[in-house]
Order: sequence, then C-alpha cells, then structure tokens
Amino acid sequence: MLNIRHLTKKFGSLVAVDNLNLAVAKGETVVIMGPSGCGKSTTIRTINRLIEPDAGSVLVDGVEMTQLDDTGLRHMRKRIGYVFQQFNLINRLSAVENVMLGLVMGGQSKEAAYDKAVAALTKVGMEQFREHKPGQLSGGQQQRVGIARALAFEPELMLWDEPTASLDPMLVREVLVVMEELAKYRAATMLVVTHEIAFALHVADRIVLMEKGTIVEAGVPSQVFVNPVSHVGCQYKELIEYQLNTSARTLSGKRSA
Repeated sequence: MLNIRHLTKKFGSLVAVDNLNLAVAKGETVVIMGPSGCGKSTTIRTINRLIEPDAGSVLVDGVEMTQLDDTGLRHMRKRIGYVFQQFNLINRLSAVENVMLGLVMGGQSKEAAYDKAVAALTKVGMEQFREHKPGQLSGGQQQRVGIARALAFEPELMLWDEPTASLDPMLVREVLVVMEELAKYRAATMLVVTHEIAFALHVADRIVLMEKGTIVEAGVPSQVFVNPVSHVGCQYKELIEYQLNTSARTLSGKRSA
C-alpha cells in the first residue's frame, strides 16, 4: 500500500530524514516512535507532500507521489486521510459543516456531503454534537471531529501526526479509543506517529523506531519493547518497566492502607 524508498529531507544543514526506507502493507497498522526531533512528523508529512522531500520516492498504491502535478496530488490526497496535531477546525462552522467542507469543495452535493459527514461523525461518537461549533466542544471532541473530517473521504490510507499531542492528558483516552476501533476494523491502512506507548502495544502490527532521521529498529511490539536491539528501544523498555513498577507500588500502597 505504501512504499517509501531512500527518503531524504534537509532543513538547511539539518538532516531531518536520512535515506529512510519503509513499506506498509494494506490493512496494516504501523506506529512510528522515537525521541522528539528524530524526523517522525517530517517523514509522515512528506507522504502527501505537506513537506516536499529532497530525494527519494513515495509510492501510495503504486502511484509515485513525488511526480504528481497539482491536479494529481489533489486527487491522491482524497485517498489519504490526515489527522493533524492541531484540530484546525473553522470556528464559525458547526461540527458537521467542518466535516462537509472538504467534500463540497471536492465537488460533492451538499446533500451527499451532509450524509457522509454524519456517517463519519457517527463512527467517532460525535453524531449528537453535529450542530455544535468548536468553541462548544472539548479538545478531545474537537480532535474527534478532525478525525471524522479525514474519514469522510473514506481513505485507503490514514496518516496520524501525533493526534493526542495537543490534548490535556484527561482527554487523550477518548481519542485513542476511536483510533483503536478504527485499527480493529481495518477500514484503512494506518501509519501513526505517537508517543503513546500503551496505544502502540495494544494496536500496532509493527513498531518502527526512529533516531536522527533514520529507522534504527522495527518489529512487532513484543519484540521491540521486550527484546530491543537499539538504544531507543532500550530506553522505551526501561520506561515501560518503570511505569509498571510505579503502578505496582501504587497498588500495593493502596492495599496496605
């Protein structure tokens, strides 16, 4: 479904992505993780050319994204859902109008766009808030509207760029639940950039770890987080063990009390 070959992106003297290769199979959920600044978001943004790569190729279902003209790129972007860190909703529009907007601009009738928008909002549990404007919604609800906006195009590939990064920790879970449901039903191939270890353990078919613009380790969660071979993998293993030990001590303390 997705095949990235020798991808390179520089910002001045900084090499953000360094000769990266990655293939994602149809229906697969792949999670990209790594320290901040390792090139995760740059990698995912080059796929639909929100950022133009300097070298390499990006094939989506056999189509070379880097060679497309503006018309071809607009067509392919309809097949690729993208969920941003920021919600990017239009405040004067209702939830359903925000989801409809791209469909109408793409040439669909308002009636057809409305039906698809409601169906997408239903998938993320937001149908009862369809007439609410962003200011009337929590951060988690706004991000779910953003997810519905991407789903309305019925994409074959879903790209998630740290979708919980802008949320209060109390609101993260409601977005992760939606992502888990979508991954379970495999309506689309999913490539997810996230720091959420629990989500990666529960949902990912494969974990890809990056450091300094390149992939340093990849494999199933049980391999990468239990028997890592990279420095980054070892750091994640230590973090998971620390979190488990902290939880165990907390539960033990509560029982003692």
